[in-house]
Amino acid sequence: MTFSITASIANLVAAPLPKLPKSPYFWMPPEISTGAASTDWVFQFMLIMSAFILAGVAGVMVYFVIKHRAKNGRKANEVPPKTSDHNTAIEITWSFIPLVIVIALFVWGFKGFVDLHNPPKDAYDIHAQGQKWKWLFTYPNGLTDDELHVPVNKPVRIIINSVDVIHSLYIPVFRVKQDAVPGRYTELWFQAKKPGTYPIFCAEYCGRGHSTMLSQIVVHKPGGFEAWLDSAAQKMQALPPAELGKELYTKQGCSACHSTNGTRGVGPSWKGIWGEETKLTDGSSVKVDENYIRESIVDPQAKVVAGFGPVMPTFKGKLKDNEITGLIEYIKTLK
Repeated sequence: MTFSITASIANLVAAPLPKLPKSPYFWMPPEISTGAASTDWVFQFMLIMSAFILAGVAGVMVYFVIKHRAKNGRKANEVPPKTSDHNTAIEITWSFIPLVIVIALFVWGFKGFVDLHNPPKDAYDIHAQGQKWKWLFTYPNGLTDDELHVPVNKPVRIIINSVDVIHSLYIPVFRVKQDAVPGRYTELWFQAKKPGTYPIFCAEYCGRGHSTMLSQIVVHKPGGFEAWLDSAAQKMQALPPAELGKELYTKQGCSACHSTNGTRGVGPSWKGIWGEETKLTDGSSVKVDENYIRESIVDPQAKVVAGFGPVMPTFKGKLKDNEITGLIEYIKTLK
């Protein structure tokens, strides 16, 4: 438990959130998407109406407490004079006004709900995957990155899934949040209207590393997204195997469970394991070589290291052969 708390604090300090532009409301983040304003309007209306009703109810309550307090000379068990307990006009008023407010809220809220759940046909698709404790974003050209990059002034649809437990992709400045559920796809969409870098959170408790499941979305200026996409893809293809493996160690979320300094985590540390004999949960031993590492990546439940649980998700179909080779070569360097 101590290790978990310490690691969470260290990760939070090491990865500070991007600075947000000033918001017009001190209780809300800035509005960066086209759909944020309608969401905020309903929220502001509900907030103001709730404050108004609270003040009215509290004021009437205080008034009646003072007006009908016990007068001097009245006995404690004395029954006050009988008064009328029915007023049709008041009952109609306090029923009709809330009804109008609730209907208006339903209409405005339902319209916003429909807009948020029906992306435009020309929306740009990006896949988001949640796993303990990392967000991964895959683009149409096959590039996978741990940051979300999008173009400005263009609708973007995020197709979401999880490989382990329920997570929730939450982008406050866009006012969008959607659960990532194992075994199914969910989606959300938005259209960013201002370039910049903004935080992404997981809004569903998913284990001890939940607080460190942070990322960021980079909204590019016109033409900048396409340039970044081409540059990032070429950079990954040009890396030597060991350097590619080092990049994938962070971008694919390996660092959430496997340390490179010998520290025990959810999974065994990668430091110094190459060429060593490792004891498995069934009592047998296996040598850490290319075949064992590859099998552990594509079928992690086949040989589970003693002292650890079978919690690693499979990366079969997610990593290409050269990427698996890169991870193997990177592990070789961790002596």
